[in-house]
Amino acid sequence: MTGRPIHVLVVGQTPPPFGGQAVMIQAMLEGHYQGVVLHHVRMAFSEDMESVGRFQPRKLWVLFTTVLNVWRARIIHRTPVLYYPPSGPNKVPVLRDLILLGAVRWMFRRTVFHFHASGVSGFAPQLPAVLRPLFRLAYGRPDLAIRTAQQNPDDGAMLEARRSIVVPNGVQDARGTVAERTAGPDEPLVILFTGVLIASKGVMVLLEAFRRLREQGVNAHLELMGKWGDASFQAHCEHFVARHGLADRVRFLGVKRDAEKLAHFAGCDIFCFPSHFEAESFGLVLAEAMQFAKPVVSTRWRGIPSVVEEGVNGFLVPVEDPGAVADRLARLSADPALRASMGEAGRRIFEQRFTLERFHRRMEEAFLSLRP
Repeated sequence: MTGRPIHVLVVGQTPPPFGGQAVMIQAMLEGHYQGVVLHHVRMAFSEDMESVGRFQPRKLWVLFTTVLNVWRARIIHRTPVLYYPPSGPNKVPVLRDLILLGAVRWMFRRTVFHFHASGVSGFAPQLPAVLRPLFRLAYGRPDLAIRTAQQNPDDGAMLEARRSIVVPNGVQDARGTVAERTAGPDEPLVILFTGVLIASKGVMVLLEAFRRLREQGVNAHLELMGKWGDASFQAHCEHFVARHGLADRVRFLGVKRDAEKLAHFAGCDIFCFPSHFEAESFGLVLAEAMQFAKPVVSTRWRGIPSVVEEGVNGFLVPVEDPGAVADRLARLSADPALRASMGEAGRRIFEQRFTLERFHRRMEEAFLSLRP
């Protein structure tokens, strides 16, 4: 590597909460780079999933201190490049971005927007007319726009980025660190979902699909791993499970981390993620399952088809279609050889495209492209 390293100021959330964006920013910061030096100002607007995207008075103070910290870091580290993950199409985070970016972008020679959440470029018409110039000032004409999959909205192009590229997310390969299992001939299958337990992640779609699966006599258990989005949706789901006599077959696991989380991925037979989440861009949990050679059932939504190849490492279904989800789960349940072949195909795809090492290399190349 020749030339002086390029210094980048990363302004972004790191865990907690443990959403995909925060996890990937933390992973990026922990990478080892030859020609790039990353500095970090942590955004701390949300410490749990309940507060993500919601207004709270304390966030005004966090916004003020974040702006001050960015100014301070820019002066101390002399970072010419600002890295920032724009919000998804949600009013409160967009208003936050307008203020924060309006206050700091002018200090940097180059700006990188990494669209871990998709769709913000089309949000301007939903703002009052007086705020639309601020929208263009905050988001317009970044030097580099990164999205996680070709299938996602090209927010960079729509915001007139000078250059727009695709960098898939990556996962540290943890295979071999926890015990793996698959169901034997007379054992129940384990179907796993991981993510925030909200409607748009497909939780109710999956519960209804599982109900139909049990009506067909399929011997299976369903595990849902993650934090509830709100108490009313939790009550709705739990009532559905009780009403249909599924309490002995459905487990809500709560939040699991580190080896405990990996053990659930390694211990399932099928991973199911029927998301239609508004800001979905990749589906990092799919790669987490694929590293353990698990077949997947997911949706034709945003960047998910860049991870799941129909008929190769799993199945893709239309969004909000529990019948289609149940059909694909039934196919996999009835065919151990198909589960094994799709799982191994997923493992190969993971090794080729979605390792953390590959993600680090692509991010370094992206940052180095900003050199004068």
